[in-house]
Amino acid sequence: MPDTPELLIRNALVFDGSGAEPAIKDVAISAGNIRAIGQNIPQNARQTVDAGGLALMPGIIDSHTHFDAQITWDPYVRPSPALGVTTAVIGNCGFTIAPCKPADRDLTMRHLTQVEGMSIDALRQGIDWNFETFPQYLALLRHKGSAVNIAAYIGHSSVRTWVMGEDASQRAATSDEINQMAQIVRDAMSAGAVGFSSSTSPAHNGEGGLPMPSRLASDEEMMALVKAMGEQGKGVYMVTKGGQMPVSLLEDMAAQSRRPVMVAALLHNSTNPGAVFKDLDAIAEANARGRKLIGQVSCCPLTMDFSLASPYPVEGLQSWKPALGLSGDALRHVLADTGFRENVRKELATTATFRLFNNEWDKVHVVETALPANAGLEQRTVAELAHALGKDPLDFMLDLALAENLQTVFTAQLLNSDTDAVGRMLNHPHSLVSLSDAGAHLTFFNDAGFGLHLLGHWVREQGAMGLSDAVRRLTSQPASVFGMQGRGLIREGYAADLLMFDPAAVGRSPKRRVFDLPGGAARLTTDALGVHGVWVNGQQVADSQGLCARAPLCGQLLTAFDS
Repeated sequence: MPDTPELLIRNALVFDGSGAEPAIKDVAISAGNIRAIGQNIPQNARQTVDAGGLALMPGIIDSHTHFDAQITWDPYVRPSPALGVTTAVIGNCGFTIAPCKPADRDLTMRHLTQVEGMSIDALRQGIDWNFETFPQYLALLRHKGSAVNIAAYIGHSSVRTWVMGEDASQRAATSDEINQMAQIVRDAMSAGAVGFSSSTSPAHNGEGGLPMPSRLASDEEMMALVKAMGEQGKGVYMVTKGGQMPVSLLEDMAAQSRRPVMVAALLHNSTNPGAVFKDLDAIAEANARGRKLIGQVSCCPLTMDFSLASPYPVEGLQSWKPALGLSGDALRHVLADTGFRENVRKELATTATFRLFNNEWDKVHVVETALPANAGLEQRTVAELAHALGKDPLDFMLDLALAENLQTVFTAQLLNSDTDAVGRMLNHPHSLVSLSDAGAHLTFFNDAGFGLHLLGHWVREQGAMGLSDAVRRLTSQPASVFGMQGRGLIREGYAADLLMFDPAAVGRSPKRRVFDLPGGAARLTTDALGVHGVWVNGQQVADSQGLCARAPLCGQLLTAFDS
């Protein structure tokens, strides 16, 4: 090699991201890129790391995060870099903070507090609002820098709010308003958006229980904006779809826009086990007809902590709407009402195509009680406790919460609890392992370590797939879907986004609560297991102890994508 490498990683078991079998190789890095790969590369690098046979793979590409707000105050987007993530896609589901007019900032934050479980005080203290338009937001991110590479969607709910204000959550858009929205999408794509994101999921409610703005969009509005996104021959349309949005409509959008459609959130429901596979089969059939659709699936069981003051798992129920947006005595009055309870009970007794909570009370635990007299209830299931008292489980949970002034903390395993079914989803040819929701639901759960969980739990412990294929699904597959140039593979000339780990130990730790959000607000986090190093564009950001003390802000804002 003509120049001295800045970094040489020796004796690594290289999983190159293609799905090929690994081999022991050296990897030389200069100026943020991979310069050479092979054996016995000349040992004259400025820094040498002996991997000693540890695995080396491209960094994880997390295609479903909600770091849009957090990244403005925390360019390290904790905890993702320490968990092997080197590229994060933000702006999923249409829940972005750009574009946003000054008059709409508080409304946007209140929406995020409801739909993404974010602390309103943390948002108000933390967000840097030194932007209004989406191009200005990208300029802010570029100026601030980040520890990982960032690609950003233009989000439907923010676009709708920019054009329609508070009416965005109230009514259909006029033709003129749709035209205005389409131009904002075009401008965002010109500025470097990775695509356009939206949601039609009934679980996505904003302030006061109002639907998030994108849920009010007609099919005509959605089609117009997706086509506007695709006019420049690039972009991915990402949507968290409700049951009323058939895959056939998404296939038509892919056909008319000539762009890929990414469908979330495909999770397995044990009480309606065939629904997710019906969607995946429809996605496969669309691909057979030449329409590129891909389903975002999770490798993690969806488990959430919650209280009845903010019960995200049930807020998508139609029968829960009388309680949405209430607090204090008004909320307590509704939760105590026998008619309200009976309506919730009846709805839970029905079978739904998709909802978060499905009447599985044996999967709901009391985690933390507020009154010392109730401490003996902790770590026991609601089903068990209700049975012992001869009560209905819903009544037991609500009565306990009311007795403790809604401070009781529960946890619920909601979806993705069937190992065989989730294994089938992860191996589906048109699924994308994703849905970490990093940066959102910070008080409910933390799946930012999804990639390490795939490598540890599903590969090593379950044997559901080979390690080479798991690496491919976390790296080159998402890079290809998004058209990320020069990333997702260990190849000469590619960006040196790398993760070194021990296959025998890799995984994620149990969740824990920390208080490091603006104003000291709490969030759940998790730590890496078996990770020995993470490099972004050739610079180390994490080691076996976690995020490096002086980790550089070496990530790039990605704005150029292959068509």
